[in-house]
Amino acid sequence: MPIPLHAAFVPSALQMLGTCDHLIAKAKAWCGETGCTESELVGCRIHDEMFPLAYQLKSVAVHTAGAIEGVRAGVFRPDVTPPPEDFAGLSAQIAAARETLTALDEAEMEGWTGQPMRFEFRDYRMDFSAEDFLLSFSQPNFYFHAATAYDILRMKGVPVGKRDFMGAVRVQAA
Repeated sequence: MPIPLHAAFVPSALQMLGTCDHLIAKAKAWCGETGCTESELVGCRIHDEMFPLAYQLKSVAVHTAGAIEGVRAGVFRPDVTPPPEDFAGLSAQIAAARETLTALDEAEMEGWTGQPMRFEFRDYRMDFSAEDFLLSFSQPNFYFHAATAYDILRMKGVPVGKRDFMGAVRVQAA
């Protein structure tokens, strides 16, 4: 039996949103312990050509809840607004994304199967089915940005490890 689209996307998206929420809490605590300013950490980058921590966290919300809104509209355009500049704003953005995904109706999502979907950025276009957009574009993106946020924190010395990234894994009840 094929796996429903909802089951293939939403639980993993919620897991990474939970991870990001946890990483923000760890980063905030670390700033309080070390004297590192919030703005220094939120603006930190792994490499000069990469976006900062704030952008990485914002992008997890964009590629989870924003992807859902894009499928509903039939087109996804990256959110180019500046990310929040503090942990409170980033936490609020992650929380809003979690609310969107938690409220998502499974039947609505299953109705998207085979629906045409387009990614647009400036003059660049990619056409997808809704399920291919979510699973081959948005899902790899939210994992990439969550991992990059983790990497930035780890690089700065925030005490995070693999368990912090994995978040709430879905195990069978005993």
